[in-house]
Amino acid sequence: MSPDAYLEMAETETEHWWFRGRRDVLRSVLRRLALPAGARVLEVGSGTGGNLDMLAEFGRVSGLEMDGTARALCSQKTGGRFDIRAGRCPEDVPFGVETGERFDLICFFDCLEHIADDVGSLARMQSLLAPGGVIVVTVPACPHLWSAHDVYLRHFRRYSRASLTQCVAAAGYEIERVTYFNSLLFPLAVAARWFDRLFRRSRSTGDAVPAHPLNAALYRLFSAERHWLAHAALPYGVSLLAILRTPRESAGE
Repeated sequence: MSPDAYLEMAETETEHWWFRGRRDVLRSVLRRLALPAGARVLEVGSGTGGNLDMLAEFGRVSGLEMDGTARALCSQKTGGRFDIRAGRCPEDVPFGVETGERFDLICFFDCLEHIADDVGSLARMQSLLAPGGVIVVTVPACPHLWSAHDVYLRHFRRYSRASLTQCVAAAGYEIERVTYFNSLLFPLAVAARWFDRLFRRSRSTGDAVPAHPLNAALYRLFSAERHWLAHAALPYGVSLLAILRTPRESAGE
């Protein structure tokens, strides 16, 4: 992402309905994974640190972040409580089994779309997974929603369910679960993207934190999806979520 985007993220990710609602959804998903107590957790693309405290509920958290501005903001925000290392996927990953660093949970939360080699980056993580480990991925969905905002955020792509499934298979994983989410607000997202195109905006109209009543209402709607996702997949949405595991024969099970 651009430095300006990281600065905006640092300012808004605590209160903005999208970040808060996504954390609620992800927390609910992670609770159902039956992770071991004190799990080792790695967030790839940890950004300015908005997910780290949530992930720390599940164990000891490390992060990988290529951007120096983001790492500095993260350290400032979290007081340096987390091990955030500089690196870049897939060619420069500063963790390794030779140092005993293997993870029960590896997270790509809206990160994979920023990486040119998405298949190689996922494949690289196999050597870092502990036995029985799991990877959780979220990505922006629906290629037809591509807009100048994706360009501003330096996305390489938006995914369909089929293209994400193909990427995961090419990287050597099995999908345990895949679902759309951020579904209730899908019509609003479509309207916002068309509005941006109509007025040739270079950024989304929804980046800033809305007025409190609207922000609270949007947060409640998005967060409520965690209850549906506990029981079933959603057929459409602005985002996709996938839970990945290595094939049983590769994992030695």
